[in-house]
Amino acid sequence: MTAIFNATGPVPIAAPRSAPEAAPAPPVGPILPLPGTPPAALVPVTRDGRPVGMFVATGGRVRYQPLPDPDRLLAATAGVLAVGLATAGVAVLARRRPAAVGRLTMGPGGWVSFRGVRTPPARAPRPWWARLLRARRLVGER
Repeated sequence: MTAIFNATGPVPIAAPRSAPEAAPAPPVGPILPLPGTPPAALVPVTRDGRPVGMFVATGGRVRYQPLPDPDRLLAATAGVLAVGLATAGVAVLARRRPAAVGRLTMGPGGWVSFRGVRTPPARAPRPWWARLLRARRLVGER
């Protein structure tokens, strides 16, 4: 068997067959009458052997009702989940705290200098009595 390559992929060249081929299934199924008043009928529509919709005939009107494609629904759900996880990952990385100690340098005598570095914020809120008395922390003034 040989094949011809085109933009959509290889196309096999079939040898002539001696037996007659079976007729392909029609895209529209049999009419299914529904009980009730007014009388209604359903006509299923298929594509490649899969149901894609139906014609609904009721009250002298015909309308087409598409069916959801489970493959497209699954692909859309996976896409939304991937975007959500990526967004959550970026948000978690963006919320990391910076280091508590910023720049530090060594002074001439081997001492450590924190000049120009702002003090890290307090981890806990100040107690009520410290706010009431306007107490100051015991750290060196700048």
